[in-house]
Amino acid sequence: MYTPKEPDLRQALKRPETVARSRPRPGSLLDLVSDDEDDYRPAHHASAAAETARATFSPSRQQATIAETINIPPAPVKGKIMGYVAALRAIGPDDVFHWLKDGLLWIVGATALCVAAALIYAMTAQPRYTVYTDLVIDPSNLQVVNDDVFGSNPQRDSQLLEVESKLRILTSRNVLTRVIDSMNLTQDPEFVKPGILGGIKELFSSASKDETQQAKMLGATRALAERVEARREERSFVVSLGVYTDNPEKSVTLSDAIVDAFEKEIFESAAQSAGRVATTLNDRLEELRRNVTNAEAKVEEFKRQKGLQSSNGELVSTQLVAELNTQVLTAQQRYIELETRYKQMQEAISTGRTGTASVFVSPSMTSLRQDYDQALLQLNSLKLTYGTRHPRITAANSDLATLKASINNEARRIADAALGDMNQAKSALAALQGKANEQQTTVYMDNDSQVELRDLERDARAKAALYETHLTRAQQITEQQQINTSNIRVISRAMPPQSRSWPPRTLILLAAGAFAGIAIGVGLALLFGILRALRQHQPRTA
Repeated sequence: MYTPKEPDLRQALKRPETVARSRPRPGSLLDLVSDDEDDYRPAHHASAAAETARATFSPSRQQATIAETINIPPAPVKGKIMGYVAALRAIGPDDVFHWLKDGLLWIVGATALCVAAALIYAMTAQPRYTVYTDLVIDPSNLQVVNDDVFGSNPQRDSQLLEVESKLRILTSRNVLTRVIDSMNLTQDPEFVKPGILGGIKELFSSASKDETQQAKMLGATRALAERVEARREERSFVVSLGVYTDNPEKSVTLSDAIVDAFEKEIFESAAQSAGRVATTLNDRLEELRRNVTNAEAKVEEFKRQKGLQSSNGELVSTQLVAELNTQVLTAQQRYIELETRYKQMQEAISTGRTGTASVFVSPSMTSLRQDYDQALLQLNSLKLTYGTRHPRITAANSDLATLKASINNEARRIADAALGDMNQAKSALAALQGKANEQQTTVYMDNDSQVELRDLERDARAKAALYETHLTRAQQITEQQQINTSNIRVISRAMPPQSRSWPPRTLILLAAGAFAGIAIGVGLALLFGILRALRQHQPRTA
């Protein structure tokens, strides 16, 4: 530690510029070091007396003196560190210039070596030709049918996730394996490079042919994955596919093959998903068909047990009751008509109007009425000619009475026949009414049974509708397996590049090699200079 009692002879030995530079800087970590340590600057061009003075008042000697004064053991490590710090701070532009001048051979040698290495790399490096293909991956598939297997999500975040998923499929192993198989890349030396001792290893190797082919496939897959890159343009559904090989035409062919394999993978993936759905539906259809058959069998069995017969969707008992009711109404109307006619006949007979009543209708009655009318006309004519006492008038009256008695007899016969018809109609009406009442009871019983029957029929119809829906849907999905609904379009096909993408041009490589060589040479010259300065100004121990 510096104390004011010590002589400050070192200030007189310093040059003016050194004194100016030795002024302490506020806030520095070196403030922890004593003032005489901060002011110490070894000068490169100082005299021998100055070197002797600096050695006399070196930090290590001063530290030892201070330690003896306050009975503290010396700290050589700290002194060395302070000496190195002081030596580094004493480095100036002149020192750097001399170091660079001394290390000119290092700079020239490193530059020449790097330029030669760049030239050799430019001449021997395998060129790469990169091509790019732009695709639009629309997350919304083509709407071929209304009820497609895959639904579309209108939310943009979900659409971007779907595009990113398809982007990952573009460079997936499945797509790369398709390309390797289609272009036979396992036999291409660019993708499966044979080793130097590959032939000898194959002779003595115990691996099977399948294992060897699998190893080639794995190597080709890794090599192809390194040559393929896909990225999505920001704020769009456009995907850029980059592919490079050693040949421009091969790069274009490989890029087209990857796009085709990607489209096939998307289509087959959707077809496989639809196939799994169709398989599940077909497995379910068998159970649904059995359910429908059992439900319909229960309906028919219930009809047989209850004697329910239907025609045109209506029970036969109900139809029979309707027909019987119609027949009862007809028989009842006929009975009323016959009864009314018979009463009219009885009234006409009782009142003596058998000759003029219209209810007595028969051929005999018509003939008798005509004879009676003629006899009556003849009688009136005879009365006008012969008077009332003439024998011919008496005979005419006798004939007229005979005809009237015949008319009365015929009227009674017709009335008896009408009575028979009326009784017959009454019997038929009673029979029909009894049959209708009996059938009506059957209908009531059938209606009670039909409540349970309708329940069974509803169950059968529901199961049948479900079965038909699943059957139709399974057939639709089976047909949709053959339709490609993916909405992927190539908007920019790969074109053969005019120049290689790697390595850069020879001039650029030479310039980069020269720059790197100069940087390395300068770095080595400065490093060696700093090491020499540290060795020359290493603090001395007392």
